Amino acid sequence: MKMFRRATILLVAFAATGPLLIMVRTAAAVPVIHDITTDTESPPQWVALQPSRAASENGTAYGGIAVASQQKRAYRDLAPLVLALPPDRAFARAEAAARALGWHIVSAAPAEGRLEASDTTLWFGFTDDIVVRVRPAPQGSRIDVRSASRVGRSDLGVNARRIRSFLAAVARPGSR
Repeated sequence: MKMFRRATILLVAFAATGPLLIMVRTAAAVPVIHDITTDTESPPQWVALQPSRAASENGTAYGGIAVASQQKRAYRDLAPLVLALPPDRAFARAEAAARALGWHIVSAAPAEGRLEASDTTLWFGFTDDIVVRVRPAPQGSRIDVRSASRVGRSDLGVNARRIRSFLAAVARPGSR
């Protein structure tokens, strides 16, 4: 009976500390930044979400060259998505992908090529904001994305993963 009790206590302790250990390991592997974008020189700007962002701990301002250099070292694969589609069709694909990912669409402005949304993290329920910008490009359309946490210094890589998932969903053949 004592052996069973000890095993149970050990199992409960591991279950309680396991997620924390995973978070610590993840935090050590990513930069301490919370604002990720595919365009570090001219990140998409929030319009509809501007009041929520301004009232949040992390605000609206992009961290500039310091954040951009950390992001480029850690997430070399993040880049704008160029589609051989006119901007209106690229925007429709972007909006469909955002909805399919379960984002809460706050504003969809196709004429401006701007989509704003929020997403909530699974574990702690933190709200992150996303802005998607679709512009004409010589090859069709260029899609830039910015995803930023409202609170906290590090996002544990969540925003980069969100951007990757979104861009993959938009680029997938057969997407709207």
